[in-house]
Amino acid sequence: MKIITILITGLIAGTLDILAAIFVLAGGNAVGVFKYIASGAFGKAAFDGGNEMVVWGAVFHYLIAMFWTGLFFLLYPQLSFLKRNKWLNAVVYGIIVWSVMNLLILPFTKIAPQIFTVSGVLKNIVILIICIGLPAALSADRFYKNER
Repeated sequence: MKIITILITGLIAGTLDILAAIFVLAGGNAVGVFKYIASGAFGKAAFDGGNEMVVWGAVFHYLIAMFWTGLFFLLYPQLSFLKRNKWLNAVVYGIIVWSVMNLLILPFTKIAPQIFTVSGVLKNIVILIICIGLPAALSADRFYKNER
């Protein structure tokens, strides 16, 4: 049942995150958001592409959300300090996800280099805390408490 819980949590986290990206960061431009994500693999050609780039963006987005959710579920039983405070876990994990994605992963993709602003970074981190960190932390905490 752990795999099903991870998949459901990943779908929830991915959906919350993409909705926040579309409505908070991109003013409702869903196509632009998905093409931006696809541009990580396809470069500028993603923006000239059609629906296939939107689909690739959605696939990449949900794979990334599943990865981060699965990683948290794998770490949770291994690191005893994670069992202390699920709310703090959500905050710290959101910051870790932002840091790894923006400072380590994105520079190696075909996405144009980012210009960071304090407000932009804070907005993105808060989105990841709420949309990725919180679902992962709450779901893992509940799953492992019920498993005992």
